[in-house]
Amino acid sequence: MAKELGIEKIVDLSYEDAITRAKDELKKEGFGVLTEIDVKKTLQEKIGVDFEKYIILGACNPQFAHKTLTANKDVGLLLPCNVIVYENKEGQTVVSAVEPLQMMELIDNAEVKEIAKEVSKKLHQVINSI
Repeated sequence: MAKELGIEKIVDLSYEDAITRAKDELKKEGFGVLTEIDVKKTLQEKIGVDFEKYIILGACNPQFAHKTLTANKDVGLLLPCNVIVYENKEGQTVVSAVEPLQMMELIDNAEVKEIAKEVSKKLHQVINSI
């Protein structure tokens, strides 16, 4: 299901298994995970707040990143493509990826928007495959 900012799916997996599957599916589509931010751990360590399980995976497809940055260097402000995994209030595991088409609406560049369409297809495939 597409949302304003993301491509979201509730999955029948544990939080940990969903993270593993997300990484596996990203890899199948040519993405590597450059960063992992454990929001729960970070908020606990930095400000003493108990937050639910929530991770941000910073995913990058080098070919698309190169093409996009070549077309417009400012796109780097919007990279990498974030994928989040968290448990909602009902205890379900949610996986969501940024919707590149929405993000690239900020940039007035036809070439960048065409690349965003390709990246969007791949991220939809990732989320649908989990």
